[in-house]
Parts: sequence; C-alpha cells; structure tokens
Amino acid sequence: MTISKTQRGRAAAAVSLTAVLALTATACGDDGSSTGTEGSGKGEITFWDNNGGPRTAVWTEIIKDFEKKYPDIKVTYVPIPIADVQSKYDTAIAGGGLPDVGGVGTAYLANIVAQEALEPLNKRLEDSPLKGKLVEGMVESVRAAAGRGDDMYSMPTSANNGALWYRTDLFAQAKLDPPTTWPKFYEAAEKLTDARKNKFGYTIRGGAGSIAQALDAIYGQTGITEFWDGDKTTLNDPKNVAALEKYAGLFKRTTPAADVNNDFTKMVAQWDTGTIGMLSHNLGSYQDHVKALGEDKFAGIPAPIGEGGTRVQVSNPVDGLGLFRSSKNKNAAWKFIEFAASHESNSKWNESAGAIPANTEAAKDPWISKSEPTALAAKALTDGSTKIVDLPYYLPDWNNISKADNEPEFQKVLLGKTTAKAFLDKMADELNAAQKEWSELGNG
Repeated sequence: MTISKTQRGRAAAAVSLTAVLALTATACGDDGSSTGTEGSGKGEITFWDNNGGPRTAVWTEIIKDFEKKYPDIKVTYVPIPIADVQSKYDTAIAGGGLPDVGGVGTAYLANIVAQEALEPLNKRLEDSPLKGKLVEGMVESVRAAAGRGDDMYSMPTSANNGALWYRTDLFAQAKLDPPTTWPKFYEAAEKLTDARKNKFGYTIRGGAGSIAQALDAIYGQTGITEFWDGDKTTLNDPKNVAALEKYAGLFKRTTPAADVNNDFTKMVAQWDTGTIGMLSHNLGSYQDHVKALGEDKFAGIPAPIGEGGTRVQVSNPVDGLGLFRSSKNKNAAWKFIEFAASHESNSKWNESAGAIPANTEAAKDPWISKSEPTALAAKALTDGSTKIVDLPYYLPDWNNISKADNEPEFQKVLLGKTTAKAFLDKMADELNAAQKEWSELGNG
C-alpha cells in the first residue's frame, strides 16, 4: 500500500477543520479522574494521533476502513504534533478534554499511567481475537514501561528501531567500507568531511530528542548491556564517559555547527538535501530519504557493532494505542483499537511508516522483506544478535530527566562548556534519586 504525496495533502486538508472542532468540542470533557462508561458500542469517539501530520494520510485511510465495517461508529480524528503530545495529554488530564483513544508511546506512558488516566487492557485483550497475535517483546515493553507489574495500558502497534543511515554513493567515492563497526563509523566521519566545501561525515542531534541518540552511541560503543547495576545507573560508568567524549568530539569537526540546535526534522532535512555521509535516526525517516535521494544512494543498518563483536542498542519506544478511563463509550473505543491492531490495518500503518509491526501476522507480510532497513531491524531484534539496554521508561520522571532537564546540558557538552563526566554524573544522580523514590513507593 502506497500513499501518494497528493493523497497525503488531501487527507491533511480534510482533517484540519475536524481537528480544530474536535479540540474545541472536547475542551469541556471529563478529566483523567473520571471512570467513564462502557457505552453502547455505537456513536462517536475521538482519536488523538500522537504523530499528527506524517501519519495523517494512513490514519485517515484506516478510519475510513473502520467506519465501513462499523457504520454505526463515527471517529473524529485529531492530529497532535509529536513534540506537543505529552503536554496535550497532561493539560487534558488536569483540565478535561481527553479523547476516547490516543496514540501513546512508551517514552511517556508511565507519566499518563501515574495520573490514572488510562484503562488497563488485560481483560479486553484476553477476550479479543488479538490474543496470541502480538509480538511478545513489544507487549513486554509496554507492560514494563507502564511500571504496574503485569498490567498493560497500551495496545502495541509498532516498534521504530534506530538506524544508522549512510550515503552509499559517498562511501563508494571515498572507497570506504560500510560503517558496520564503530571504528569504521569514526573513520568514515573523518574521511567524508571537507568543511570548506560544506561536506561533513556525520550529523549529530543537538536539539530536541538528543539524549536518546547520545545514549545509543554511548552504550553501543562500550557494550554495557544493563542500565542499572543494583540501584545505581551505569550511565556514568567511566567507559561511558570516554565514549561520550569521543562521540561529542565529532561536533563542528566532522558535523555542521548548526547541529547544536537541530531536532530530528531539521537533521533529517539537512541530510536529505546535503552531502553529509551519515545520520542516526529511526526507521520512520526511510520514506523521506527515498523521496530525496532515491533508493540507490543510501542504505541503513541497525547500528554499528562494538569492538567486542556485539551490537548494543538502547531500547526504542514502542508506539501503541491507549483507552482513556474517562471515555463515555469504551466499547466503541475498544473496537477501534482492535481494528487498528488487526493484521490488515497494522500492516498498512507500518508499511506506510516503515516501522516494525506489533501484529505477528502483519510482521510476516511480503513488504517487510522488500524494505531492507526494516527487514534488517526486525532481524536484529529477533535473532539474538543485538543486546538491548532497557531505558527506565517506567519512571514517571524519565521524560523530564531525559528531555527538558538535560537536553540543554548536552548542548553544553557539545559546545565545550561542560565535560562529558559532569553531564553524565548530573543525569545519573537524578536517575538514581528517581529510581529510589519509585522503589520506596513499593514498585521495586
């Protein structure tokens, strides 16, 4: 299934007015403390897309399919920009206006669960055709991220694995091997850089979302596979400090100076239009690269292999759909979640996004093997060749610590205004305190 640029534009235009009206209409709704009702299973429900814009066209198509199957249910679609989604949920929980169904990633799932805004899905899944048809690793990820034992507060829909994208044409011209190991990565970063001609070997993420990418590079190099050593984080292990020093040392030497402020949108656009050799991002940018460069000028690998021969990556957020407790029509909302996570819809969504499906039947569809980066990522996650460092998404403070509190500090590291050790020590102290508080509440 391919959605053209024209179709995407039409879909975005069609839902824009609906989105504005929906946000206005729900402003007086129940807050997160409401228990809601099961409802008749008919009528209207509201769905918030947690990556509104890039995924609007495919969601519009899935909603159309759903309403054809369930003509007595009307879905109001509201696209929320990914950068705003957590604040939108927090505002609605506090003041009213939550949707019936919303896209919820594991990175901020614990925050919403801690506010008692989501309905546990265990019993509904037990009685659902989806039982036994979900990738177990993704199910475990959403359970662990919620921090409520075996309770499941999000229906997993996809995993957007990290990837190292590289320009095959530039590598060939420079007679470089693909950056399959960290030494080869650093060699390519140096050899592909000619700052006088605005050519750089790598683009580093210094703006919003920079911490996760940095952690991926740190643990990937050192081969440390556990985030915790007892009740203390391994984040500021001396090996990790040295790895960050080396990685941050690329800034302005083999990367553009503008990288210090670049979020993923600017970083991806810069790589697609320039002459930069490598980019660390996830599978979600695959289609952008195809449109900008064509399929023959780039490739992607899950991550470089460390010197010990093992590929180590930090856990990437699993995306999913949550059922909000305040919904007045939980039966209809659950029907929509079931439909979206079913074989056909889940395959359609993930093919469009270039992500790994949560539905086991969708994960076997032919398009997976036709998309080499997705196939490699899926293989890496299932064949035992990759060790995953599980980030503590379950900590209610995780998102603040890994974003607002420390993204500016990481920029100071890049600019040489603080050391890698001071940065990692600060973040480690905050994480250790958050873990201690979480354990003292009986969660450990």
